[in-house]
Amino acid sequence: MNRTAIKKMILCAIFAGLAFVLNTFVYFPAMAPFQHFVDVLATVFLGPWYACASAFICGVLRMMSGRTIQAITGAVFGPILGGLLYKKTKNIYLVFLGEVVGTGLFGALASYPLMKLFYSLDVQNPLYYIPFYTPSAVVGGAMGVAVLIMFKKSGVLERMLNEMK
Repeated sequence: MNRTAIKKMILCAIFAGLAFVLNTFVYFPAMAPFQHFVDVLATVFLGPWYACASAFICGVLRMMSGRTIQAITGAVFGPILGGLLYKKTKNIYLVFLGEVVGTGLFGALASYPLMKLFYSLDVQNPLYYIPFYTPSAVVGGAMGVAVLIMFKKSGVLERMLNEMK
């Protein structure tokens, strides 16, 4: 295993822990904006797959703390879509767009059948979760982009990305 993979695994675990702690102690009813904040950062620093792994680990930890399967479905699609867009364009704003669409649309749609299957919660409409997921992704994604812009202006972002190589 090379050094880059080890660095990415360690940072993946750190991001998962950070998201878990922030979501546990800074709580908004039916929202987890800090998951999306961390997802945006992880996506830029780690790429789509490690960022997805980080979100998945955090989601599992949140489920172990009493949350539903939505802790996973609301977290994993944003980093994948945002990460693929960032990988292709290197545009921070497209990470935000990917996070919002991935979470607000794909994550919300994935939650419907899983909530019905595992929790017998039938809300009668597959679009039910979109209004809950989208604002959370917008708020958290915007916070993540704001931090990345500050890092970029100060030159820290480039140094940190070079460290990951």
